[in-house]
Amino acid sequence: MSLPSSLGSLPTTAKRFMFRAVRGALFRYVRAQPRPSDHAGAERRVTIILVSAWGMGGTIRTVLNLAGHLAEHYEVEIISVFRRREVSFFGSFPPGVKVTALDDQRPEALPRGLRGRLRTFMRGQSSVLMHPIDRAADQFNLWIDVQLARRLHRGTGYLITTRPGLNLLAAELSPPGYIKVGQEHMHLSNHARKLRQAMPRQYPKLDALAVLTDQDRVAYEALLNGSPPVTHIPNTVRPMGGPKADPSAKTILAAGRVTPQKGFDMLIKAFAQVAPDHPDWTLRILGRGDWLADLERLVAEHGIGDAVVFDGPSEDLGGEMSRASIYALSSRFEGFPLVLIEAMSKGMAVVAFDCPTGPADVIDDHRNGLLVPPKDVDAYAAALREMMDDEELRRRCGEAAVESAKAYEMERIGPSWDALLEQLGARLATPV
Repeated sequence: MSLPSSLGSLPTTAKRFMFRAVRGALFRYVRAQPRPSDHAGAERRVTIILVSAWGMGGTIRTVLNLAGHLAEHYEVEIISVFRRREVSFFGSFPPGVKVTALDDQRPEALPRGLRGRLRTFMRGQSSVLMHPIDRAADQFNLWIDVQLARRLHRGTGYLITTRPGLNLLAAELSPPGYIKVGQEHMHLSNHARKLRQAMPRQYPKLDALAVLTDQDRVAYEALLNGSPPVTHIPNTVRPMGGPKADPSAKTILAAGRVTPQKGFDMLIKAFAQVAPDHPDWTLRILGRGDWLADLERLVAEHGIGDAVVFDGPSEDLGGEMSRASIYALSSRFEGFPLVLIEAMSKGMAVVAFDCPTGPADVIDDHRNGLLVPPKDVDAYAAALREMMDDEELRRRCGEAAVESAKAYEMERIGPSWDALLEQLGARLATPV
C-alpha cells in the first residue's frame, strides 16, 4: 500500500516512520487472540461492515436485505463507517439488526473537550488501513481506523465486508476470531488495475468471496486461482409496496446516481430521437450527482426540456414505479442492477443496455423486456420506440418480468447465504 500524504509538514522519512508505526500497532491490536469467553455464541454472530448504512444505493439496499434475513437466525450488527443522516434513506432498519457508526458526523453527535479535539486531529489524517485506490478511501481517516480496530479487537463470529477496499482490509488485518466473507457488488473488470493486482495477494486470506453473477465467479476464480472459494449469490429484491406499474402510463422512469456510470446521457440522446413523435410521453430521471448540470445542458441542446423531468432520489421508489410503464436502464456498467429487478417486480416493461454485468442474466429479449447492445444509442432509441408504440408489448413484458423477479426474492436467495455460513461455521467452535 502506498504512503498517504496527510501527516502535516513532517519530512518524508518521518511520515513513513509514523505511518508504519501506527499501522503496525493497529495490526497487532486487531490480531490479538480472543479469550475463551469471547468465543461464546460466535457461531450465531454476524458483523457486516458497510461504508454508509444511512445512505442510498443498491449496495446499501441489498446489504440491509441480507442483514434482515440473517437476523432471523443470527445476532447481526452492521458497522457503518460513517453516519450523516438522522434517519436512514430507506427508513427503519430491519428488525433485529443493530446498526452503529464508527464516525457519527451529525453536529449533535460531535464529541467535546479533549476527545473532540483528538477526533478532529485524527480525522485530518489519512487512513493507514484502507487501500487508497478504492473509490471509498476518501471516506476513511485515522479516527475511523482506530474505531474499527477497537471493534474488531478480540471479536468473534462471521465478518462480512461489502466492497473491495473493505475486503482487502479484512484480509490484511485477518482478525483471528472471525470467519471472513468478502462481498463484491461490481464486476471485476471495472476495478482499477492496482486494486485488481492487490486481490491475488490478499484475498486468499479470506474464507470466501461472494459475487453477483456467474460471469464474475468465473473471472474471480481465474484471477485468484481457487483461493478463496468464490460463490455466486445474486442480490435480492425487496418488497416495493403499492400497486403494480401502469402499462398505459406514458412515462419512462430511470433512477440512480447522476454519474457517468448510469449512462443518463445516452438515455437522453436516445429519448431525443423518439420524443418528437411521442409528445405525450415524459422521461423522469430520479437521482442526484455531480453530472446533473451536464445532463440539463444536454436536454436543452436537444430541445426536449418540456419532456424530461429531473427529480431527486425518491424515498418511495415503488410508488414512482407504479405511475410509470417503462423502466430505462442505460448504464455503462453494473455489478448487478438491483433497481432493474425492483422495476421488474413491479411489472414495468424494461429496456436495458446489455452492459457488464447483470442485465443479460435476467432479461430474455422480447419476453420480459428489451435488451440492447451496450452503448448503442440508436438501438436503444429503437427499443424505446418499439416499447412506447405497443401497449400490449409493455403489458406482456411487464407480466413476464414479475415472474422473473421472483427468482431474486429473499426466499430464493437467502438459503444460499445460510448454506455458505453453515459450511464455514465449523471453525467458530470454541477452542478446547
